[in-house]
Parts: sequence; structure tokens; C-alpha cells
Amino acid sequence: MIAELKWFRHMLLLAILLAATGLTEARAAPSNDHEVRIGRCIRQAADGRMWLEKTLWGLRDQEAGWIGAEIANTNGTHDLGPLQVNSFWVPTLAALVGRSRVQVRSWLIEDPCFNVQAARWIFLSGLKATGDYWHAIGVYHSPTQWRQRRYVNAVSGHLRRRFGATVFLRQASVTGSGPMFDATSKDR
Repeated sequence: MIAELKWFRHMLLLAILLAATGLTEARAAPSNDHEVRIGRCIRQAADGRMWLEKTLWGLRDQEAGWIGAEIANTNGTHDLGPLQVNSFWVPTLAALVGRSRVQVRSWLIEDPCFNVQAARWIFLSGLKATGDYWHAIGVYHSPTQWRQRRYVNAVSGHLRRRFGATVFLRQASVTGSGPMFDATSKDR
């Protein structure tokens, strides 16, 4: 009985210390239902373009967010929802959809399809601005080149794991450096 009480006190003290230091992050484990919903949103956002669907899956696998996620970054921004859309984008997205920043932030956190559509827009905006698939992947994550390179390597690894080594065989005609998918086809 005394040994059990000591163990309980130690566990309680450990829990209090962890909570006080902020080392415990309330993270809801993504349920299978959430993954199914996110998958539907990715397919919807890709609109039949397999290269874009695969890209969104690569971003999703790298970001590993969940419905309800709001993760603080060291620079004062937050990564929101399943594709961890950075809160930096909230003012721009709010202006695009004609809604308040508070509403858009809430949607990014709680609405997986809005979150995926926002990620799609950010990636495609990067692709249009850079004209380079991999650069756009990097820009999705950061404006800093060394962070972009690290992110591109991580996303390409996720794409290989999810879709196999042949995911990179096809070259697209959209950009000079060519993304790994045929961006002009809705059938691939």
C-alpha cells in the first residue's frame, strides 16, 4: 500500500512538473475518420490531377497535422490544421475569401477541406511565382533557402514512401525544371 502511494505521488509530481514546464502538448491522435476526411479533401482539391493529389499527400505526410491543430512556432506564428498552414497566410487568405481573419483562422484549424484548399493555393501560388515544382514545395514551407532544401528532401522522401520509387519517373511539361508529375494531365 505504501509503495503504491509513493508511486502515485511520483507520477502525480511528474505530471505536474511536465504540465508546468509546457513539455506536454495536447495533441489529439488523428482518428481514422479524420484521415478519411482529409483524404477526401485532398482528392477534391486536386480535382482529378494526380500530380497535384500526390503533391498534397507529400505535404500532408511531411506536415503531419491534424484537425484542430494549432502549433506555436518560435517566430510567433502558428501552424494550423492538417497541412499545418502557417498563420502568416491568414490575412492574405481572409482577403481572398472576403472573411475575417478570425473566421479564416478558425476554418484553417477546424475545417480540413478549407485547410487543404488553402495549402493547394499556397503551393500553386509558389509554383506560378517560381516556375519550378521543387522550389514551390520549398516555398510552401519557408522563404529561407536552407530550410527549403531540407523540406524538399523530406517531402520527396514521403512521396517515395507513399507512392513508390517510380513516382519520380515522369517529367512534366509545366516548368523548365519539370516537376515529377505530369501537371498537364488529369488522367495521371
